[in-house]
Amino acid sequence: MMKIAYTMAHGRGELDLLLSDLAARLEARGLKTRGIVQTNTECGSYHGCDMDVRVLPAGPTIRISQNLGKEAQGCRLDPDAMASAVTAVGQSMQADFDVFLLNKFGKQEAEGRGFRDLLADALEKDATVIAGTNPLNAKVFEEFSGGMATNVPANIEALMTWYDQVNK
Repeated sequence: MMKIAYTMAHGRGELDLLLSDLAARLEARGLKTRGIVQTNTECGSYHGCDMDVRVLPAGPTIRISQNLGKEAQGCRLDPDAMASAVTAVGQSMQADFDVFLLNKFGKQEAEGRGFRDLLADALEKDATVIAGTNPLNAKVFEEFSGGMATNVPANIEALMTWYDQVNK
């Protein structure tokens, strides 16, 4: 049985905090986590925040955003930094693990890039997979999972309950 779920939050940074909290709670239980969680650094109102991801379980932290200037309208994701994060997570997956967390199944994954192959690898290794996404990419995530993904409400109790149910 595939153990795969996704969650969506609406507030800026809410999903990042939720998945970081989830990782901490699972690790406190002695579970081995892999993947990434996001931490954002406020950097002024002109472009929101710097996007940093922490490779689970213990780092490194990688800045995946680039400063395009205050008038920029395009995507601030730094493709080279994202590739470095994918590589670091892939290397960490050489050791045994129980849970794979992905801060965001986003545009890169929806287009077949980013962490998509590592998500599949985690499922093949029978890990529990939990990803954040947004309504725009939720349908693609559901297709990726072959309709097996569960949409779990964006709160820590619901995520922990789902985890416990699929790992009885």
